[in-house]
Amino acid sequence: MDNLAILHGELQELIIDACNVPDAPDTVDPDAPLIGPDSSLGLDSLDAVEVVVAVQKKYDVRIGGEDSSREVLRNLRTLAEFIDGKRTN
Repeated sequence: MDNLAILHGELQELIIDACNVPDAPDTVDPDAPLIGPDSSLGLDSLDAVEVVVAVQKKYDVRIGGEDSSREVLRNLRTLAEFIDGKRTN
């Protein structure tokens, strides 16, 4: 399994725990919307704050201003790529 696939799994668990998602699916499509009405985890904007804080604590990666955070939190794939990019810089 490549680093991004491993990171997808870690992030899925982190998000489910941080946001107390009940009855979470076993797997989340990495390209499915993470936040908003189409979220497979049922996450809203308040959950987005929880995700940002949890990511910052676990990965020591800061997700910036509103525009960039909206883009980074689009789905698991964009979040994993953002974290992976920050770790390799």
